[in-house]
Amino acid sequence: MSDDPIRPIPQPGILDIAPYLPGKSGAPGSNAVKLSANESPLGASPKAMEAFRAAAEHLEIYPEGSSKILRTALAEVHGIDPDRIVCGNGSDDLLHLLAQTYLGEGDEAVMNRYGFSVYPIITKATGASIVMVEETDYTADVDLLLAAVTDRTKVIWLANPNNPTGTYLSDAEVRRLHAGLRPDILLVIDSAYAEYVTAADYSVGLDLVGEASNVVMVRTFSKMGLAAARIGWMVGPAHVVDAINRIRGPFNVNLPAQLAGAAATRDVEFTARLREHNARWRDWLTSELQSNYMRVIPSQANFIMVLFADAASAAMAFETLRERGLIVREIGPSYGIANGLRISIGSEAAMIGVAGILKALSKVS
Repeated sequence: MSDDPIRPIPQPGILDIAPYLPGKSGAPGSNAVKLSANESPLGASPKAMEAFRAAAEHLEIYPEGSSKILRTALAEVHGIDPDRIVCGNGSDDLLHLLAQTYLGEGDEAVMNRYGFSVYPIITKATGASIVMVEETDYTADVDLLLAAVTDRTKVIWLANPNNPTGTYLSDAEVRRLHAGLRPDILLVIDSAYAEYVTAADYSVGLDLVGEASNVVMVRTFSKMGLAAARIGWMVGPAHVVDAINRIRGPFNVNLPAQLAGAAATRDVEFTARLREHNARWRDWLTSELQSNYMRVIPSQANFIMVLFADAASAAMAFETLRERGLIVREIGPSYGIANGLRISIGSEAAMIGVAGILKALSKVS
């Protein structure tokens, strides 16, 4: 007779899922600079903060269930039909809903090897299998992704630009990927870092969403100053929007987040400042660190991925930066890139500090 107590048992496969590992922070009360979570180096839009504070006058009232305030602002700024927008408690909320809606036992979802680590979690939680596809020099490979499609494939997860590598697929390559898919396969374009892209051949995916019946685009406010508010949004065909709204929590975006998100959406000048600051220091840091000791993968996001000779060198670099009050992201545990570190683009002082420490370290290694 077993000594194990009788208790509720999770569904098969749940306990096999590795939990998401967030970026580390400094010790409470320390002056450590957090460069591990790709947060905004310029804080939030002043207009968004003002709107968030104003919401305190109405905390006793349920928010409008469909996030109409926020959808209206997004439609206005991005030229989208508001009825094709779904908002969520962060983009993770929407990704979970997409997986829950379109994946089930026996199905498969395809992703590139170093794609966002949430994709395997939400896929396996539905009973479906995740198919990891190798990349070409840390970039999603359209031919390899298409070759991995089987009769059981129901979803393709594509972060563009990708986290944690910062690489991206051009509009032409994304369209080539879509053209090779069956019409019953949902292509999910996760454009979480779209606000920071400067490449001329990039597309956020809105055009393709408007043309196709099996493409959705997911975005977030977390990288543009509102990470604490947890706001995501999705644009898709009417039939996808209808399906997601049937299972979406009726008040899944709180009122302060709706108001702050709407204000941030309309504050296009602040978003432009973020992009300008990021592009300047992303390119500068890339140039400063690129050497025989370190390889920087060209990035279109608000971070860079730095590769060292081996895992020990990466660990030494991480600890040296941490000791000097600069917390970056170790990507070995989550992504299997043991010789890599992901460094968010921060303030001018932080970037100069990172560059100085790592360049000095390279001279003694």
